[in-house]
Amino acid sequence: MPTTLRSSAAIFAKIGLLSFGGPAAQISLMHRFLVDENPWLTERQFLGGLNFCMLLPGPEAMQLATYAGWRLHGILGGLIAGLLFVLPGAALVLALAIVYVYLGELPLITTLFVGIKAAVLIIVIEALLKLSRRALVARSHWIIASLAFVAIFFFRVPFPLIILTAALQGYLQRSDTAVEPEPALPVDVRLSRTLLIMAAGIVLWSIPFLLILLFDGNPVLTQVGAFFSRLAVVTFGGAYAVLAYMGQDVVDTYGWLTTGEMMDGLGLAETTPGPLILVTEFVGFVAAFRTGGLATGLAAAAVTLWVTFVPCFIWVFAGAPYIEWISSRPRLRKAMSAITAAVVGVMLNLALWFALHVVFRSVDYSSYGPLSVPIISITDIDWRVPLLSLLSAALLLRARWNIVTVLVAASTSSYLLTRLMG
Repeated sequence: MPTTLRSSAAIFAKIGLLSFGGPAAQISLMHRFLVDENPWLTERQFLGGLNFCMLLPGPEAMQLATYAGWRLHGILGGLIAGLLFVLPGAALVLALAIVYVYLGELPLITTLFVGIKAAVLIIVIEALLKLSRRALVARSHWIIASLAFVAIFFFRVPFPLIILTAALQGYLQRSDTAVEPEPALPVDVRLSRTLLIMAAGIVLWSIPFLLILLFDGNPVLTQVGAFFSRLAVVTFGGAYAVLAYMGQDVVDTYGWLTTGEMMDGLGLAETTPGPLILVTEFVGFVAAFRTGGLATGLAAAAVTLWVTFVPCFIWVFAGAPYIEWISSRPRLRKAMSAITAAVVGVMLNLALWFALHVVFRSVDYSSYGPLSVPIISITDIDWRVPLLSLLSAALLLRARWNIVTVLVAASTSSYLLTRLMG
């Protein structure tokens, strides 16, 4: 269904403000607004974009928003959608980072976001059920989704390996028992246009380094920019992959933060809207603040955001036109269907990880050879979360309240429950 740029921008602004809870919740929210409530994308277009974004380095949910905007209104629409997805959370993370370096943590904010997380948990469960019903249309898809979940949740198999294995299985599949969508018409995909977008993107990406060298030469800003530029092109799997890559360097090599401070940064990113990879903004700000004060910290935050997210736009604008081209090739289409099935398993992993860390105050892991098992205790349950989740389920699924009202009700109830429980 056609939509104006203004009306779609309003929806993407709402998505950006409500995108709490990590990629599973954010993808669920976009599906609700862009496929269910506003039928601007078909199920096939949404899943095709999701499959593509799962293959890219960086935050898949932000890239999916960019793809959806591009699909509706071209490059301008993609820029607006991607920026509206990132900027609200980036502004809030920066504000909380400033409070953190001056005052430490704010208990009130933590309390309010417990309710938001409980409501988001219901949104994730609802969307995951919808996605699985639409994506798992063949027995082979159920098998792929199950194996993907077991591989990533229990054996920590690298995310790209799971996706590539699923794609290979789908590509080599001979019999096609699934109910396949109608083939797309071939699309005119020009290599020259792709190369032009890549070249323009690389020039834009390098702007902060040129400005630093010309006007400042601050070694901390140079280090921060170079470090997060490297991360931007190798971090497949989102914010948790970023932590694995940057933890040792940030703490041991550069000495910018302690391990505890890095986890505090992740906690701030988890309790604010936008991609969890915004934890990099927190790290960049704190690292530069301790060296050069507030002005240097703000500059480092800006540099970090730029080098982290500019590549995301490059990948989407250069690669998105190929999604329709892939859909017109039967074998590649089957590979994408298999990737969709694997993505369901990966999203189940994200949803379960999110649920465990919201419901339980502490989650440990034990390893038995290659097997990794979460260890939880009933004494660690945050009893506010089950109660608030039940309330959110009643309001969202039974009473059909809108998401904003449910989030407000859940966060307010969290504050009241915390006061009552002492």
